[in-house]
Amino acid sequence: MLDQETRTTILKLHTKNLSYRRISELTGVDRKTVKAVIESKEPTPPRIHRKEKAEPYRDRILALYTSCKGNLVRVHEELLKIKGVNLSYQTLTAFCRRHEIGHKPKVPAGEYHFKPGEEMQHDTSPHTAVIGGKKRKIQTASAVLCYSRMIFFQCFPCFKRFDCKVFLFLALEYFGGAATKIMVDNTNVVVLYGTGRDMIPVPEMEAFGDRYGTYFVAHAVGDANRSGRVERPFHYIENNFFAGRTFTDWDDLNEQARRWCDEKNRSFKRHLKAKPIELFAMEKAHLIPLPEWVPEPERLHHRIVDVGGYVCVHTNRYSVPSDWISRQVQVRETRHEIIIALGNHQSVTHQRVLEPLGQRSTLAGHHPDRRRQGGKKAPPPELETLIKLVPELESYIADLRKRRKKIFLTPVLRHLLRMVREYPRLEVMDAVREAHHYGLYDLDRLEVMILRKIGQGLFFPSNPEDTHGEDND
Repeated sequence: MLDQETRTTILKLHTKNLSYRRISELTGVDRKTVKAVIESKEPTPPRIHRKEKAEPYRDRILALYTSCKGNLVRVHEELLKIKGVNLSYQTLTAFCRRHEIGHKPKVPAGEYHFKPGEEMQHDTSPHTAVIGGKKRKIQTASAVLCYSRMIFFQCFPCFKRFDCKVFLFLALEYFGGAATKIMVDNTNVVVLYGTGRDMIPVPEMEAFGDRYGTYFVAHAVGDANRSGRVERPFHYIENNFFAGRTFTDWDDLNEQARRWCDEKNRSFKRHLKAKPIELFAMEKAHLIPLPEWVPEPERLHHRIVDVGGYVCVHTNRYSVPSDWISRQVQVRETRHEIIIALGNHQSVTHQRVLEPLGQRSTLAGHHPDRRRQGGKKAPPPELETLIKLVPELESYIADLRKRRKKIFLTPVLRHLLRMVREYPRLEVMDAVREAHHYGLYDLDRLEVMILRKIGQGLFFPSNPEDTHGEDND
């Protein structure tokens, strides 16, 4: 089929009274086609109307599309079960595409133009990074100045309202000023209720914006292109910054992210025909200057010190002095520190554990060693008494101590001391030497041995009267 340009040329040549043969020679089109174009007098090619093979089954396709939950593979399988239907899968998908069955009509993305200092866009995206030798999921928060395309991003284990304030605090400090408004996604971190133009921010975030002289706005639901300035760089961050990089910890990750932003903001961008840092030199004059002093974002907690002398914050435990046990304290959580205060005059400061890992942080001097100071535990007083009374028992007692648990040693020494004090010394020593020779350390059996020796040594004389009678006989 001839295109519109060729048909227009044929009609123009015909107005100059050229023959069909001559027009055919000039355009390279056969004479029959030239004659047909001249007779039609239409420069636009005629539309060919062909009957679509799937048209007779349109109603059936619509019903199956609903019942099969939009799966065209299942729709095609069910259509083939109908007698007389012989449609290829490509014919079905082309029919659905032409008649917009399951296909939304494409809408042009449009363009957005911003004045210097007019808007900054902020959003987050999940990524994967290798931190400390382990692959883990992280949340990447990014901010972009819409005019100069200056970018700044940092990474967090999770992204809650406190983390959002920390990030914006760092971003505005990095840019050296605030844009008139901050465009955000419809996230509950910033949004209290409503969407788009009807969005009402959380009072806490609204107060944060008032401190810098800016305010938050949100794009309409489904209009992600409105925040394209910050959405598009996430793909670049994932495939350029995170590709092939490893990090020792979170501080190392965020420091490398800051250096990467410095490098990319100084590189030439073809779509801008300039470097972002050069455009930022002009935009900075239009940014709202930062206040002379801005307090670092913090999160307050109220806790009661547990019996171990620790305060729990996000599953991590931080030590306090022992005399604070069972008392209520105020915990201030900042970007790097955990500050625990008892009243207005006493406080302790810990390094903040960024992730909820159940770790324990103990400062020196908070929990003294519960073990007795001065090295080894002092021997029981019964031992000293025994050695003083009977020095010969020292070797037996030494072996006895090796075979007895420390928690049961004192009653055993008391038992032995009682026998030394109550029974004759000679029999006690004989029984102990014999028991030591045979490795006998059961004091009940030792006492039986002592009693037997005492019984063997006793002499009970007969009745004197009976003895005298015998002698008389």
